[in-house]
Amino acid sequence: MNGLSSTNICSPSDLSQSLQTMDTPCLLVDEARMDNNIHRLRDRLQKAGVAFRPHFKTAKSWDVFRRMMTGPHGPATVSTLREAEELIRHGVTDITYAVGISPDKLPRVQRLRKDGITLAVLLDSVEQAVAVVSASDPSDPIPVLIELDCDGHRSGVKPQDAPLLLAIAKALTPTARLMGVLTHAGESYEARGQAALEAAAEQERMAAVTAAETLRAAGHPCPVVSVGSTPTAFTAQSYEGVTEVRAGVFVFFDLVQAGIGICTPDDIALSVLSTVIGHQREKGWTIIDAGWTALSSDRGTAGQAVDQGYGLVCDVAGRPLADLVVTIVNQEHGIVAARPGCPRLDCELPIGTRLRILPNHACATATQHDRYHVIGVGKNTVRQVWERCRGW
Repeated sequence: MNGLSSTNICSPSDLSQSLQTMDTPCLLVDEARMDNNIHRLRDRLQKAGVAFRPHFKTAKSWDVFRRMMTGPHGPATVSTLREAEELIRHGVTDITYAVGISPDKLPRVQRLRKDGITLAVLLDSVEQAVAVVSASDPSDPIPVLIELDCDGHRSGVKPQDAPLLLAIAKALTPTARLMGVLTHAGESYEARGQAALEAAAEQERMAAVTAAETLRAAGHPCPVVSVGSTPTAFTAQSYEGVTEVRAGVFVFFDLVQAGIGICTPDDIALSVLSTVIGHQREKGWTIIDAGWTALSSDRGTAGQAVDQGYGLVCDVAGRPLADLVVTIVNQEHGIVAARPGCPRLDCELPIGTRLRILPNHACATATQHDRYHVIGVGKNTVRQVWERCRGW
């Protein structure tokens, strides 16, 4: 398949559908906003002189991801082996599987590594290292990155835990191939203000560089020093010692990123088109046909200065409607009302009105859908439909 072709999964007539007539709920992508987001990060990293390994986990679409990559064959980051399969199908050969490896997945990893595919796996324990060694072919060792916990967010080896780092590296030698270290500043999502974001980025950098130096001092190779999160990718002041940066949600942005200050709502390229299907006027409610199955139940902005409920409500052109959010979601119903703490808004949105909902978390909302309907800024017509891959 030509990697530059779009995958349409609808009839040609569907591509001329107006947002006023197409079936809802459905997922929209503003292509111009998306492209601006991609160029913004790629340009920043290029000027900083650091490599970019974009993450497929948000987009899960070749038509999106081919714009994110810096070369036709990668590099790329994935969160599932299904994502790796999709990228390999399109000619990508340099992939990092950035979720801790489980032994049962290693035969599948080996199958995917045939025909010259570099598929690096992630681990943070001696037990995983032993499993990788057992599955490796000495003539073609599985490439490995050691996961680091730079901020207490999730999994990984503490960068200062030299005994564990060295025990893992020793367990990998010589059958597997230690490529380096990888970390993710997950707590950067809780940072507030530029100074806190810069501090999170520096903490991430230092964790990775410190661990790499420990490994090298003991004679272990560590050519890859990988960091990445969307907040730190946009705020890091130094990449000294870092070889690559990973990020994914930046491609669309979302309300969480806007709340952190990494973007504005006008940068958000993803929205869910929905239709007004009813009212509970005595409660100040407007009911739409987009519940958690379309929007997700992510409440990532609940702890931020502005709580966006389950999504910010916009008109069909994508313009936010003042202080209207989705306050409640059921499976197929969403309740649109004034944001908590704001005066009740008694505006009338007639049945049949089309609304667009900006997501709290682009990854969570996008994964509810099997395709993107592609539009332009202020446009009212679908010009392309892009398929999303799903599964693990």
